Amino acid sequence: MIAHLQRVRDTAGLLSYLYEPGERGNHVSPRLIAGDGHGAPIELLAETGSLPYLAQALDAPVKRLGARAPARSTWVCSVRADPRRPDFTDAQWAAVLRRLVSATGIAPDGDPDACRWVALRNQPRQVHIVATLAREDGGLHHSYRDAFRLQTECRRIAAELGHLATGSYPTSRAQETSVPAPPITISSESSGSVVVKGANDDLSAMILRHAGFQQIQDWHGRRHRLPTTTPVADQVAIASHAAEMLRSARYGVDLASSLDVARMSTPADPVGHYAAGASLLQITDRIRSAENGADLQRAVDQLLHPEHGALERVREALEAAGDHINDLDDEAYGLAGRFGFAADFVVSAQSELVDSQDELRRVGAPSRSQPRPGTRSSDLSVSQSAALAVSPAAARAHAGTGVPSPATPPQSAARPVPRSR
Repeated sequence: MIAHLQRVRDTAGLLSYLYEPGERGNHVSPRLIAGDGHGAPIELLAETGSLPYLAQALDAPVKRLGARAPARSTWVCSVRADPRRPDFTDAQWAAVLRRLVSATGIAPDGDPDACRWVALRNQPRQVHIVATLAREDGGLHHSYRDAFRLQTECRRIAAELGHLATGSYPTSRAQETSVPAPPITISSESSGSVVVKGANDDLSAMILRHAGFQQIQDWHGRRHRLPTTTPVADQVAIASHAAEMLRSARYGVDLASSLDVARMSTPADPVGHYAAGASLLQITDRIRSAENGADLQRAVDQLLHPEHGALERVREALEAAGDHINDLDDEAYGLAGRFGFAADFVVSAQSELVDSQDELRRVGAPSRSQPRPGTRSSDLSVSQSAALAVSPAAARAHAGTGVPSPATPPQSAARPVPRSR
């Protein structure tokens, strides 16, 4: 069972969309299966010709808030059942949805001042909850943690129904609030030197020094540069490697195209500008060429790592696409919802494969052999250990200038312990 949450501006437009055939004609037999209008006759209003009045009934507490009402006051949650299991009846769906609105705080059990909500069903295995965030007592429901609460309750229900084993599963990260920061820029100057600007904290400065840049601190501020005597090939290699390490440490990097090795692919490159697809093809080749379980585990880790793996990146991209569709067009409910559901299905795929790493290592191993304990290090964070890979070009640059290349810490050779999600 998967729940996907959105917030929109227009209650009437959303209800009309849910009762219409839909973008792909898959809305059939739309009907009300549950809800609470706090005295409003929602059972009589939940018909095609009365939807504007149903929207007014749901919006009434919002109108009373006046200027305090949020811009996106309509809360819509779409819930899909597991396609591998028998579908629920309307009564079973109603019981499930009452648990969800109670778990999120939209309509807690026994709360006479809860938000108004209705649950509509318009296709097999899927239902929609439409609620408004204003409470009957004039308060507002704060939806910050609703996505987490929805997923937690869905997994609890699925476990009670026997659809999945109880245990710890990764949960999709709620939409994170990020503080915008200017990117670190790496560019070439007319003098032939490569200059880095914007690396103002100690971690980014350490990464750049490790890559081979020299730090300059004067009245212009902190910046880093490569000597003008550095060969062009080494400039490109060092700058690209530095950008890769900074991005591994979650910095935004603006790398000049003339210094980017990735942009210097041959014109005959069959994947063209689909660089992400090319990276996944490389992972596939590594999986197919694995000679033992340990090799296979290392290759599959590129897909399954809970923070940096390809599946997590795909989930983030799909979730961002759905959110941005809502930002660009409030009426594109269906399209945004499809991207959101796709992101949630990736979460389900991650859940199916959680804790599979140890099993992968044992693939093909004789039963009498004991697994070799892996070397792990908790001294460095994931970002720092990923960022401290040695650059051969940097080593050559250091050798040419007489400056010793910084030694790679022993911890950087160890795979960091993934953080629990």
